[in-house]
Amino acid sequence: MAAGRARRCGSHGGHAGYAGWRAWRSSPGCRRAAAVGPGQPVGGRDGSGSGDRARSGRRPARPGPECHRVARVTLPGHIPALRGILAVLAVLAVVFGSAAPARADDVRDSQWFLAPLKVAQAQRISKGAGVIVAVLDTGVDARHQDLGGAVLAGRQVVRNEPAGNLDTVGHGTGMAGIIAGRGHGAGRGVLGIAPQAKIMPITPADDTFFVGQGIRWAAGHGAKVIVLAFGIDDGEGLRAAVSEAAAADVVLVGTSGNSGDKGNEVEFPGAYPQVLTVGAVDRRNKVAAFSNHGPHVDLVAPGVDIPAPAPGDKYVTGTGTSGAAGIVAGAAALIRAKYPDLPAAEVVRRLTGTATDRGDKGRDDYYGAGQLNLLAALTAPGTDPPVPGAEPIRSGRQNATPDIEPTRGGKQNAAAGAEPPDEDGGIPPIVLVAAGSMVLLGAGVAAAVLLARSRRAGG
Repeated sequence: MAAGRARRCGSHGGHAGYAGWRAWRSSPGCRRAAAVGPGQPVGGRDGSGSGDRARSGRRPARPGPECHRVARVTLPGHIPALRGILAVLAVLAVVFGSAAPARADDVRDSQWFLAPLKVAQAQRISKGAGVIVAVLDTGVDARHQDLGGAVLAGRQVVRNEPAGNLDTVGHGTGMAGIIAGRGHGAGRGVLGIAPQAKIMPITPADDTFFVGQGIRWAAGHGAKVIVLAFGIDDGEGLRAAVSEAAAADVVLVGTSGNSGDKGNEVEFPGAYPQVLTVGAVDRRNKVAAFSNHGPHVDLVAPGVDIPAPAPGDKYVTGTGTSGAAGIVAGAAALIRAKYPDLPAAEVVRRLTGTATDRGDKGRDDYYGAGQLNLLAALTAPGTDPPVPGAEPIRSGRQNATPDIEPTRGGKQNAAAGAEPPDEDGGIPPIVLVAAGSMVLLGAGVAAAVLLARSRRAGG
């Protein structure tokens, strides 16, 4: 492959160079990705792909979403007692009715990260109105029901024309939804972090020159946040474009990469100091094995089982650092909308300075400054203003953020090897489920006893 062209960043997603979706799982109406070997083309006309987790070797870039089931729940096989409880509850639900009405939409229900990030509270403060987020990716299907009114014309930089609505792979549409999805109707569809932000789709080719041109075009046409969810070779032109965008007061958000357990390759543009580089954590706030680590990691955010829209009004669930970067880009949009005069460097400091400390105390190569704390980033007092003309600073190199203190997680000081807290404050999910199940079971038994007594009394 010629020097300067994009490097494949994954083995499970459609667009090889994009550090986003690590795997696909089929959902209704969504094709399962076909296996693709080294050097084979990926992403067909039907929008299918082969995944996006990093694999050694260099191939042209193709980003890709991961299709998967958004409403299926599988119980661990080693919990027979819980299976028995749930079986009884299923019978009780038929006899006495459901314990609670079902939500209107399984897709929204599957956005598990909305609650721990306190997205509802954050969106009462800001929804990203007036902020343009450029997504350099595979394009965006602006006709998706969850993206109505959210997508600008954008640019296809190779042909130098409007990007249009084409996204044959799906990765860009997924990113757009994670950032600025608006859902459709009450509680339906994907809700983005910044649902009033505008998405500017930029579709570059898979080489550093056109990626650099895409960054320049976005920065010159009003983008206040640029998302770079892919891995590509280092290059002088790309480096210059990133520096120019940072100097133009743009927040650049990139991915650390998806090869943390497969070589941990350094990915550009995420490794540039001007880029806010994001790794992925799972539901238990632990860094995902695939999430790249190193001194370039600035922040982590949820990146496992992230629902997203796909072309043709379909949905996918992605696992990878792209989803995490999309969430952080949405957070940056909320901040820029609430504080329109805040420089990009200060937006970055808010995100890293308010992060919840995970792993080793202080900054480390796996969590960076810590895990995104959305509400704190929006509400924390201001930090000292940056030096005029300064570019965003890598979190590990910050001198000080005197008015913003990182938030410590509930079990951060525990002995090495201890598991981090769950989103509910430390109570394991199995305990919560079992407790709720026992309450409902008891209610069902009580109802059965009362019914029997009533029948005897009336007989």
